[in-house]
Amino acid sequence: MNDRHFLAFDIGAESGRAIVGTLAGGRIALREVHRFPNGPLSLFGSLHWDVYALFKELKRGLAACASEFPPVDSLGVDTWGVDFGLLAADGSLLGLPFAYRDPRNIPAMEAFLAKVPAERLYERTGIQFMPFNSIFQLQALAARNAPILAAADRLLFMPDLLTYFLSGVQINETTISSTSQMIDPRTRDWAGDLMAEAGIAPSLVGQPIEPGNLVGSLHPKVARETGMRTVAVAATAGHDTAAAVAAVPAQGGRWAYISSGTWSLVGIETPRPLITPRTRALNFTNESGVGGSIRFLKNVAGMWLVQGCRRLWNARSPIGYDDLKRLAEAAPAFRSFVDPDAPEFLNPEDMPEAVRGFCLRTGQTPPEGQGPIIRCVLESLALKYRAVLDDLASVAPEPIDRIHIIGGGSQNWVLNRFTADATGRTVIAGPVEATALGNILGQALALGLVGSLEEARRLVAGSFKLETYEPRPSAAWDEAYARFRQIVARAAAAKGDTA
Repeated sequence: MNDRHFLAFDIGAESGRAIVGTLAGGRIALREVHRFPNGPLSLFGSLHWDVYALFKELKRGLAACASEFPPVDSLGVDTWGVDFGLLAADGSLLGLPFAYRDPRNIPAMEAFLAKVPAERLYERTGIQFMPFNSIFQLQALAARNAPILAAADRLLFMPDLLTYFLSGVQINETTISSTSQMIDPRTRDWAGDLMAEAGIAPSLVGQPIEPGNLVGSLHPKVARETGMRTVAVAATAGHDTAAAVAAVPAQGGRWAYISSGTWSLVGIETPRPLITPRTRALNFTNESGVGGSIRFLKNVAGMWLVQGCRRLWNARSPIGYDDLKRLAEAAPAFRSFVDPDAPEFLNPEDMPEAVRGFCLRTGQTPPEGQGPIIRCVLESLALKYRAVLDDLASVAPEPIDRIHIIGGGSQNWVLNRFTADATGRTVIAGPVEATALGNILGQALALGLVGSLEEARRLVAGSFKLETYEPRPSAAWDEAYARFRQIVARAAAAKGDTA
């Protein structure tokens, strides 16, 4: 078989990349051809995504690919979840998409749940309650009688919107649509009754398209502008977590995954949704995966806390992530803990001060200095993973023996070691570029070059080096876990008292 080439646009909340994947000799090789920063734009007190700047970077990626590589067979886009753009009837974009950390979402969630009981919403969608879910964002627009909503003819989630800019084709891909809390995971179709409750016309969305399908070709104007030839455009796994999970190099069962990046997505893969009063009480989500699978998981505010600390420190004096890992590794153990999902960590101006403030309000001695602060965050993340995995194991259809950590966070050897020791489970770290790999594998499925999800995962396992961390039993971690649970409960109770 001749070498086959694929272009993956993998865009996160902090940065984006254009990565070419080459399938040759039963292995996949990756090469980054373009990287660019990303981040929300503050405009009149609201946070937005500059989607036009993102499209400009995609065209730069296309131009770099055209100049440096043989013609690619296809391309696809993945991004973070929940955010969307609205199009007018003529196909023009109605304003910049809102960013999920915009503060308007919290009261919108409360207003929606006053109309639709949480039990009903969860039973219909199986989705974790988070204030930035798309249905609450739409509720925020409807509650303000926003002109943009009245003028809207079509809703496209972020990867669908960028796919539209590239191809001129409007789609709603299933994995990204499922993050909206508007999809019924049993039918993998829209819950129109819930959309109506939010004041949203079901005609705003199209029939969801499963990942692994071709949807069109690169628009001729974009091709001419970037020097690309006509190339197929695929509906790959548009949600970055769905793409990453598709690239987990696991075989058989009894495994969980942690897709580790700005967010940590902790979960298992199941053939059908798990929707019960127990899973609702535990706030687990059922999102669509590749091959008709369900990603049963919970969101944890992952490396966001580390990124926030580094961003502030780096502005004062340059410091890298590896420097922070070494400082954390050398810092004293088990001095203080935070709940990574506490509200004060959603978007603070000063993340290190937010960490210290949490410790103070929960009666702990706050960490001083970069190493102790990062150690506090990483130990807290490992203990949070243990708490989520304990809950997960209580509802999972089979035991969980090992954890696959994938994505950029899999490079954090300190957190990998902490996770193995804290959870008492074997940790297998890698691949780092799981999201881009899953994007590429979705394209290969669309072209019929890979026959199944299982075959795709064998391909990943044979192409990349993985690191294994065996757990080291320790009473100190068990004691730390007990303290962590008490601190998290104390913080939640204090917030409830002041609400």
